[in-house]
Amino acid sequence: MSLINKMLQDLDARGGGVARGPGPSVRPVDKAPRHSRAVIVAGAGAGVLVAALGGVAWYFLHTVPPAAPVPLQAKVPLAPMPAPPAAAPVPAPAAPEPVEAPAPAADMPAAAPAASLPASAPAADAPVTAAAAAPAGSLDAPVPAPRLRVARERQPARTTLAEGPAQSVAPASPAASGDAGQNAQGQAENAYRRALAALQDGRVADGIAGLDRALYLYPRHEAARQTLVGLLLEAGRAGEAQQQMALGLSLNPNQPQVAMLLARLQLESNGTAAVETLRRTLPFATGNADYSAFLAGALQRQQRHHEAVEQYEAALRLAPQNGVWWMGLGISLQAERRNTEARAAFARARQAGLSPELQGFVERRLGQLE
Repeated sequence: MSLINKMLQDLDARGGGVARGPGPSVRPVDKAPRHSRAVIVAGAGAGVLVAALGGVAWYFLHTVPPAAPVPLQAKVPLAPMPAPPAAAPVPAPAAPEPVEAPAPAADMPAAAPAASLPASAPAADAPVTAAAAAPAGSLDAPVPAPRLRVARERQPARTTLAEGPAQSVAPASPAASGDAGQNAQGQAENAYRRALAALQDGRVADGIAGLDRALYLYPRHEAARQTLVGLLLEAGRAGEAQQQMALGLSLNPNQPQVAMLLARLQLESNGTAAVETLRRTLPFATGNADYSAFLAGALQRQQRHHEAVEQYEAALRLAPQNGVWWMGLGISLQAERRNTEARAAFARARQAGLSPELQGFVERRLGQLE
């Protein structure tokens, strides 16, 4: 302002010098210089005021608006804190909750699950407005609460889905399985009867096929298996007969006669297998003297005389008048170098009555022991 005043003063000084010698045609204007100076001062003041107001407006427009959303952006990532869901009854579903909804907009499904996708855009502004109105310290408290509610609301649904398949798969009732077994057994019996009819008509091939069918439907049909084994042996198919008997014994070892027949066939090629077959069925042959004596003979052929003596003695306790078994006992006792007991066994064999060939064999053994 002082500069402007000085300039005005200079103009006044110059104007004063010129006014001393005015011409006769010039009419002096007394107030013009003073009026021009006031206009200039007012214009300069208005310009300064406009500049000041523009600077203030620029400052508030560029600095105040960004300050408001800064705390909101800093607090929004606090939502994924999953402390309350860890205490939920089912820990497995609570763990992936922060991954599913890290932003505040994830709370929308809890309030309105049926909301469409376009309607979620304006609704997302509601949490921002509420957060802006609340104090900065209260942002941490309300955020976990909706997530805990969402986790608890989602857990029953997931449990129901997990339990659904388990309830839909119903185990087969014992009555149903029993009916299926009875139906298979009845079908096997019908196939067995048709096979017997075919055998009576002389159709052996059809009879064997029918027996195979009956055993396929019901593998525990012992009558069908024994008939099939007899037909296979008559046809010279001993290998197939052994397979059928071994399969039948694996299903039901309580068949001493089948075990003895299978062991007799196995003795021709594999004595060890025969002994094992008889051993497996021995618990079901208690009180069967023939079975014990047959096992004793199989053990004797394997040079297992100590075990053979035990089985011969068991058989002779049940049938003490069998001379052949006394002879077998004497042979095993002599192999064990129990000569006195062997001599007594051979003497009992000679007294029981033997065939001429066996009688001569016993006499020679007695001569060796004297």
